[in-house]
Amino acid sequence: MDNAPPPPAESGTGLRYPFPRPSAVEVPPVYEKLRGRCPVARVELPSGDEGYVVSRYDDVRTVLADPRFSRAAMLAEGAPRLTAAPPMGGSLFTMDPPEHTRLRKLVSRAFTARRVRELRPRIQRMTDELLDSMEGLSPPVDLNPVFAFPLPVMVICELLGVPFEDRDRFRGWSDAFVSLTSHTPEEVMEQRMSMVKYLGELVRHKREEPADDLMGALVAVHDEDGGRLGEMELITMGITLLVAGHETTVSMIGTCVLTLLRHPERLAALRERPESIGPVVEELLRLNPIGDGGPFRVALEDVEIADTVIPRGSGVIAAVCSANQDPARFGEATGAFDPERASAGGHLAFGHGPHFCLGAALARAELQIALSSLIRRFPGLRLAEEAGSLSMTSGMMVHALSRLPVAW
Repeated sequence: MDNAPPPPAESGTGLRYPFPRPSAVEVPPVYEKLRGRCPVARVELPSGDEGYVVSRYDDVRTVLADPRFSRAAMLAEGAPRLTAAPPMGGSLFTMDPPEHTRLRKLVSRAFTARRVRELRPRIQRMTDELLDSMEGLSPPVDLNPVFAFPLPVMVICELLGVPFEDRDRFRGWSDAFVSLTSHTPEEVMEQRMSMVKYLGELVRHKREEPADDLMGALVAVHDEDGGRLGEMELITMGITLLVAGHETTVSMIGTCVLTLLRHPERLAALRERPESIGPVVEELLRLNPIGDGGPFRVALEDVEIADTVIPRGSGVIAAVCSANQDPARFGEATGAFDPERASAGGHLAFGHGPHFCLGAALARAELQIALSSLIRRFPGLRLAEEAGSLSMTSGMMVHALSRLPVAW
């Protein structure tokens, strides 16, 4: 009996993913139960397929970094799907090393920390322009359309060299790309094709008229072997950066502002010590997930996690949302906002392993500048409604506050 294989993950749980959350300020409470009793749980995915949710911090890190859990396998015929629409091939999100390593290396040369540092003054000017416009409005106002949405879009347009006047089209495209259940498969495919066409035209324009922006750099970049990004690789990379580069930051600006406004003593401390914005942002990233789950993988072989077996070919969700509130890693009261939490820097908001977020430095810069500037410009900023009246968008991999009414 000592050599018997570990049992399979618990079945018959009746769980359907994504899990319901009780309010805009609480993550799904089922995760606390799963971490304690069923850290590898079988669930029904939005596609109708069965899959598994891994909920503890150490186990989530394993799934994110272990090559036995594959991104590329999501494209295989008959593979389990997270959503009814098939994943889009050719992007960083659907590759494993060595193909992923090659593409990421090429992109990293243009997406550097130096470029982000050079962008900071420009991000500050964009932020100030938006806050100038906001100051001219009569409160209460919804912070989403006047600040949380346009700032990340302006930044990613600046970085990639995409015309900002096309920003309204990004919303429809992005919503479709991060849809779990909010769009039909046909709607998702229609939006994808529209974005592929748009980025194809942009790539051709950058080839004809070289530009000193990220998309121009990607068009021109070569590796040591003389290889270059192919046409479809450029298009899918552009899509990846446009969607990931603003959708997540839009979500974070809104939820981070809400967290600060719900904790006036912490907000006052930040005003008194603006240099503490770094650790404040790390705790906000830990506390506010961009979605109520995490990245999806497919197991390439039977893998034992938390004394259970995930069978080969299974779809697996690495629940970053749960991992970032695991008391085994972050101590007690993980649902509380504590910028002095020493362990906050170990959060998995940007992932872990080969797929660690390329735009982490940019996202941190945007959040630090946006939050610092907002509370400095509007010292009397407050919620214009009770937090209990607010809600999150639903049916999406990346969710955001539906609205964020504020006054000052």
